[in-house]
Amino acid sequence: MAIVLNGITVPLPGNGEDIKAEAAKRLGISPREISALRVKRQSLDCRRKEIRLVFTLHVALYDAGLQRGLEEKYGAAQDYREPEIIYGAREAVRPVIVGAGPCGLFAALTLLRHGYKPLLLERGASMAEREKDVESLRAGGVLNPESNVCFGAGGAGAFSDGKLTTRIKDPCAEHVLETLAGFGAPEEILYMARPHAGTENIRAAVSRMIKKIGEDGGEVVFGARLDGIDVSQGELRGINYTIKGVAVKIETRAMILAVGHSARDTYAMLLKNGVRAVPKAFAVGLRIEHLREFVDRAQYKEAFSHPALGAAEYRLTAKSANRGVYTFCMCPGGEVICSSTEEGGIALNGMSYYSRSGRNSNSAVVVSVGPEDFPGGALGGVEFQREIERAAYSTGFAAPVQTVGDFLRGVKSARFGEVEPTYRPATVFMDLNRCLPGFVSGALKSGLTDFGAKIKGFDMPGALLTGVETRTSAPVRLLRADNYQAEGIRGIYPAGEGAGYAGGIVSSAVDGIRCAQALMREYKRR
Repeated sequence: MAIVLNGITVPLPGNGEDIKAEAAKRLGISPREISALRVKRQSLDCRRKEIRLVFTLHVALYDAGLQRGLEEKYGAAQDYREPEIIYGAREAVRPVIVGAGPCGLFAALTLLRHGYKPLLLERGASMAEREKDVESLRAGGVLNPESNVCFGAGGAGAFSDGKLTTRIKDPCAEHVLETLAGFGAPEEILYMARPHAGTENIRAAVSRMIKKIGEDGGEVVFGARLDGIDVSQGELRGINYTIKGVAVKIETRAMILAVGHSARDTYAMLLKNGVRAVPKAFAVGLRIEHLREFVDRAQYKEAFSHPALGAAEYRLTAKSANRGVYTFCMCPGGEVICSSTEEGGIALNGMSYYSRSGRNSNSAVVVSVGPEDFPGGALGGVEFQREIERAAYSTGFAAPVQTVGDFLRGVKSARFGEVEPTYRPATVFMDLNRCLPGFVSGALKSGLTDFGAKIKGFDMPGALLTGVETRTSAPVRLLRADNYQAEGIRGIYPAGEGAGYAGGIVSSAVDGIRCAQALMREYKRR
């Protein structure tokens, strides 16, 4: 146990002795009485002229009695403990996990730790092959529909900022961060208020996790696309998948369905086979790029060049005609990348390396949309996304771009301002208003103006917009009951972001763990 101290502040650079002294001052004791001190959370307070570091600390004392008394006053730290599992009695044959993103990987690790031997199927390629496919798209505009920024080892999060923030309060989230650090992600993710690992470190951790799954008795098969499910009398009996053009059918009674938010063909197949789903709200919009130095100066003011500060972040929200307009997946010092999975349509994401040292910082600026905006049943959102992506498409996956000034005026740009694009393989000038529904472009204009009042210059004419951002989250929710199983079908566990129950790396991983625990309560080990 330890005493929990919140809101301990020290000036930059915040050395260990300064932190310890402030903790002792808060507790009313001498620093010499502290036996151990752990930084549980670290953030920045940039609201005043002097930027200060803000800490949540776990403090242990030499005097156990004194510590207990101070724990009663300030609070005691609670460590994550995996719940006791009473294993089920039903026969699963062999549990199957579909999808090797964070949800599927953590589900597999959880099952293996309890003696199950899951089969993990991933439609995309291994990390090494996937990196080649992504570079082929970025260098030459050649898309592999089965191996890209969305499909393959690690899922979409492997080609992102590696952002590990989450709004969920599940204590299992800390376990996820500890596991990622154990597989090589930077140790600072354990305490930073806005942790990020960087795309290269997430990829490396994923590769180690996949290796561990194989070493512990699991099996990972890449290039295996789920094509069908065999359901009889309301229970899963088996699945069909295709690998290298060969159809494979296997028997199973338990499947964790951890597909990503872009598995559109899988959604259609599942609905055809009786899996119940409803359309879900998400958001669409554009990517905005500024010079990183501009964002750093705007957020850090006079301290922007301090060596203890990394590339600055922001998170902005606004309202336009009762719709939310907000920045999403901000990538300091990052790049705009193509996240398309289909020919004839373009979709974007942002990606940063751990150093966040690129010349530009980018973020999605998006508008919330819901089922009322896209008729067509459970897959109405998918078609809504497709229409926008097709309207923005140019041959070879060249992305449409426009300066903020020209977007606000509704005219096609003829030249770049002070910000040039990071997107590859190419860009093409286009009036982005023509790619988006009118209510979306109108809300974006309103939001950009609002954001310019919050960060002076955010809506500067020379900032750059690139289109389009459509894959912010799943447009579908696969319905499941309180036992995590699909409504009406025993043995299928819809999980993670693709099923509509998570958003981001950490919450997806947590949902994978919870689904694995639910599976174990139902099905026995073999």
